[in-house]
Amino acid sequence: MKSLSSQRQDYCKGVLRRADLKKDPLEQFDLWFQEASTCDAITEANAMSLSTANCDLLVTSRMVLLKGYDKHGFRFFTNSTSIKGRHIAENPKVALLFYWPPLERQVRISGPASLLPRRETEEYFLSRPRKSQLAACASFQSMTLPNRQTLESRMQELKGKYINQEIPVPEFWNGYLVTPHSMQFWQGRNDRLHDCFQYTKKENTWIIERLNP
Repeated sequence: MKSLSSQRQDYCKGVLRRADLKKDPLEQFDLWFQEASTCDAITEANAMSLSTANCDLLVTSRMVLLKGYDKHGFRFFTNSTSIKGRHIAENPKVALLFYWPPLERQVRISGPASLLPRRETEEYFLSRPRKSQLAACASFQSMTLPNRQTLESRMQELKGKYINQEIPVPEFWNGYLVTPHSMQFWQGRNDRLHDCFQYTKKENTWIIERLNP
């Protein structure tokens, strides 16, 4: 087995200077996100790690998909009875991480998560492919499952139940908005002397600081 300690990769695809940064981190994110979205080597630029912690500070992370962002924050949708949904109900402080290896870039975001208005959740749910809607209804996310056949049978039952009908939005399926309190932009550089800048919200102003990598 190859030793992990011997694996090395130098980063040389870009630099990040203070003069390059937008005053607003959401604008800076949009710039980087658009570049990631048009990079042929990146298949899902909107894939992000979501970290949550319950009231006992048990931290867990998983990959979810960003489904929208604007000046208010970052949106994703999920089953609120899942582990992440239960964690957010107990402790709304979350962290997001975007990692785009072909561009040698990371973006880290911290802030509270809150429920989106039900209307927005319903609009997005109804825009999803029908099979995705059915899967959201069929999966009791994070709950123990005796076998895969149970899940597939539930899916088939729902297909029959809602044939030629609109699928109702499950009450347990919701959208969340992560409102950023801090955002960090990381650009890989040679010799591990990476460029890293952090935006921190103080009242209504974003403070920008360079951090040691």
